[in-house]
Amino acid sequence: MNHTPNLLWLSVSPYLKCFDRRLLSRLVKIAPVRQWEYSQTVDEPCCVDAVVAALHSYVSDRAALEQRSGNPHYKVHLLGHGVSGVVALLYARRHPERVASLTLLSVNAMPAVNWQAHYYALRQLLPCSREIILAQVARNLFGNQPARLYKAIAQLLEKDLDSNLTLHSLAHHTEIPAESTTVPLLVCNGAHDSIICSQKQTLWHDAMKPGDRLWQCPEGNHFFHFHHAEATASVITAHISNIGNPPRNQLASDERIVFQATAT
Repeated sequence: MNHTPNLLWLSVSPYLKCFDRRLLSRLVKIAPVRQWEYSQTVDEPCCVDAVVAALHSYVSDRAALEQRSGNPHYKVHLLGHGVSGVVALLYARRHPERVASLTLLSVNAMPAVNWQAHYYALRQLLPCSREIILAQVARNLFGNQPARLYKAIAQLLEKDLDSNLTLHSLAHHTEIPAESTTVPLLVCNGAHDSIICSQKQTLWHDAMKPGDRLWQCPEGNHFFHFHHAEATASVITAHISNIGNPPRNQLASDERIVFQATAT
């Protein structure tokens, strides 16, 4: 029987996937990682339910193929950052029978509260141009970076808003409840993420089951997995490896688990 974990990385933001590569290059050293990508077309309605349905079609097809190959219990370890993580969360809630574990990076306890919601809130509050606000959002997301990079990052964010799946607009804000999921859960956030307030992450605690974990990257911002790929990969690998096993008494120094749910 093949015990190699089936890692599936979701990407619904093609213009931002360049920030995932460092982490993926480290995860593939541990286990094969498949990537599922979704691109929004010009005439297609922006609907997260349609994306979840498309993902379910893909996972179901993979499961059918694995069953024909003698693996009747095929499940995937879902991973995603930002909006991609929100899609992974919604999928795990609706189809837990297909999910071995769920790893969320930079996903708020209130899942719809993301950098896009932050951007539209600033658009409504500040009498500034779109370019100025996007430049400020780029600084908020990436922290201190060389000035020449902010313009390039802001351009990527603008393309993401205009071309990819977004949960919000100037006229509408999506709300997604902070509900639990039945699958093993790892939540990873940056300790200095200005979009996801660490003080509000206690809401994750209420949604966590025994064995679920919340990790904060000590020096990380919203894209912490880009700047701290090695530490992030280590935490993800340890969590997936220990699913179904008793919690370890000692953790690697780079894990800094701030909350680990235990049986009561």
